[in-house]
Amino acid sequence: MFVIGTAGHVDHGKSTLVKALTGIDPDRLQEEKEREMTIDLGFAWLTLPSGREVSVVDVPGHERFINNMLAGVHGMDLAMLVVAADEGVMPQTREHLAILDLLGVRRGLVALTKRDRVDDDWLDLVRADVVELLKGTSLAGAPTVAISSTTGEGLDELKALLDRLLSESAPRRDVGRPRLPIDRSFVMPGFGTVVTGTLVDGSLTVGQEIELVPSGLRARVRGLQSHRKHRERAEPGQRTAVNLSGVEHGDVQRGAVLTTPGWLRPTEVFDARLRVTPWSPQSVKHNEVVTFHTGTAETQARIRLLDSKELKPGAQGWTQLHLHDPLPLVKGDAFVVRSAEWTLGGGTIADPSPARRRHFQAADLARLEASVSGSPRDAVLAALEGHGVMDAQAVAKASGLLEPQIREQLAVLASEIPPLVLSLSKDVFIATDGWEHLGKQATQAVGAFHTQFPLRRGLPKEDLRSRLGLAAPLFPAALARLVADATLVEDGPTVRLLAHQPHLNAEEQRLADAYVQALEAQPFSPPTDRHPEVEVLAFLAEQGRVVRLSQEVVFGAAAYQQATERVLARLREKGSITVAEVRDLLSTSRKYALAIMEHLDQQHVTRRHGDERVLVGK
Repeated sequence: MFVIGTAGHVDHGKSTLVKALTGIDPDRLQEEKEREMTIDLGFAWLTLPSGREVSVVDVPGHERFINNMLAGVHGMDLAMLVVAADEGVMPQTREHLAILDLLGVRRGLVALTKRDRVDDDWLDLVRADVVELLKGTSLAGAPTVAISSTTGEGLDELKALLDRLLSESAPRRDVGRPRLPIDRSFVMPGFGTVVTGTLVDGSLTVGQEIELVPSGLRARVRGLQSHRKHRERAEPGQRTAVNLSGVEHGDVQRGAVLTTPGWLRPTEVFDARLRVTPWSPQSVKHNEVVTFHTGTAETQARIRLLDSKELKPGAQGWTQLHLHDPLPLVKGDAFVVRSAEWTLGGGTIADPSPARRRHFQAADLARLEASVSGSPRDAVLAALEGHGVMDAQAVAKASGLLEPQIREQLAVLASEIPPLVLSLSKDVFIATDGWEHLGKQATQAVGAFHTQFPLRRGLPKEDLRSRLGLAAPLFPAALARLVADATLVEDGPTVRLLAHQPHLNAEEQRLADAYVQALEAQPFSPPTDRHPEVEVLAFLAEQGRVVRLSQEVVFGAAAYQQATERVLARLREKGSITVAEVRDLLSTSRKYALAIMEHLDQQHVTRRHGDERVLVGK
């Protein structure tokens, strides 16, 4: 199924043409009917002479509603640029054309409406102006057809032309990751929340679990409709209404994306090739704040230019955009940026989750070029070089390729001599250069920890993961490879460098031995006011000579084992025990008895039940 969309200046007859073509009035709002002016998106459908069923999106032409127009352009397979024959090219004709051009709408036609109001000579002049206007845009050379929605002249010719142009259009791709940018949300009595949009990149089925991004809300597809017909399955390219269960209407806004759970995450920063339209009345400068539009979403953004200080009208360059509100973006998505008054430019997303980039960095710019204009091999390598450790799904998202292509290219890159990619596990990969950098980062992080805490066994694994900036699912594979390469040694819950062996100097050893002896002299009531320096105490705990029960109470290891054995034996015998009973059992004070029981609670050996403790699981 295909989607046709209108574009053009206000009052040039877009909605009237849609109604004449389809028999459906696309103006839904009472205000639109009263003012005879389209304010928001309208929707209709028709069957062409070939039997092909198509959707029609009607957009507002007034400059005050350009944000609504931008929400409607998403998903168009073919644009009908509407120009009134009695007025010719007008300001919003140019701006709408610029938007179609920036979004890469490459199939379209020009409908010269109100044919009945002009003579042939005037019509020829308007047609010549339009042909000149289209030059240098994505619609250059598009056919024109003169129409009167009042008399019906040209409507059959228009339908035949639409049929022919769509027969030359390739079907929408299906990459198994459905996305429905929501352009409308409402409540249907007896059914609940319904959202509509143009489905891309995958299909939806009734009963399927979905996620709304960026909110993260989960729901289920209760029903599907297209052109008011119930469907069990919606395909890419269809205008689709989705009845959702498990989500309230007030929780769904235009701009959200409905998709399958778990893979699409909102981002605040992305890389893009920005093109400034030749019709822009101003240049785009570094750090300029603009309004950003993609799909059906809109937010503010700051533009950071990467290869220039200024982009003049007609120029293009690499940029990194910082969004005010996080949005779910995918490589290859088209976007438009506007000032408060006019459209400035647009482009396509090259990397939806990049690292921060600096000005005029040749390596970064070369990697960006390869990611969009190189071969699949170059795109995969550029993604890995720009992101570090990744799984195949993340590589697919960053490169814009399908997962089977990704795995094929990863296998090729890993088999080259020398290999350009390392496989850290079945589904975790990194570029070889990135691996060398990661190894240095890990060595420096662990070495710095040893310098700061020479008596500790090593750096906790979770701290290392955080310092390397790795996602939790990717860290085990990276750590296993670091250990296999002898970069690090795994030591219980910590990691250390191979040469690191913590030990006390002579004076520290003397003080430590004296402290342990003092603990052993009063095993169940050890002193709490003679602790050694904190790092020495931590060393003794790691060596297993003492057990720290709380900030104040420390037991010798043998005394702790005896105490817990007695407590556990009593628990097995009686089923429960109080702090007072522990105090009497060990002939100690309440302070030590409470410390022992709270420590057993923390170790999930016991749990508190009122004033008593019981064994976990009892």
